[in-house]
Amino acid sequence: MAEFKVNIVTPAGIVYDHRASRVVARAVDGDIGILPNHSPIIVPLTINAVRVTRVSIDAEDWIAVNGGILEVRNNVCSIVADSAERARDIDLERAFEEKHRAEEEIKRLDAQKQNKDARLAEISLHKAINRISVSKHKK
Repeated sequence: MAEFKVNIVTPAGIVYDHRASRVVARAVDGDIGILPNHSPIIVPLTINAVRVTRVSIDAEDWIAVNGGILEVRNNVCSIVADSAERARDIDLERAFEEKHRAEEEIKRLDAQKQNKDARLAEISLHKAINRISVSKHKK
């Protein structure tokens, strides 16, 4: 079976490093699928799940990625992100608390017409929802 290396790195360190047969991520222009021997490419990612089909265990890993850059070169798919969490590492209670805080902040800022701050709160909300969604794929 053809395979390639996948690694996800954040400022805190390596979050993911395995062999895979497929990666699916959400780029700014839509979903992108990466297979072995993919042409070199660099694309910006949105806040969303990255799905990695592992070779060694014949299973799919889910990682919550909060934006970043995906690069493919020489059968290596690298993702550099501000933050990323594997489904198994997500603290679901904390994610729901962050979601609630962001929703309350959006309501407060909308009432005050604070558009820039409201946009930041919307980003926080999207990150929390992404983490909650990915956490459903724990193994």
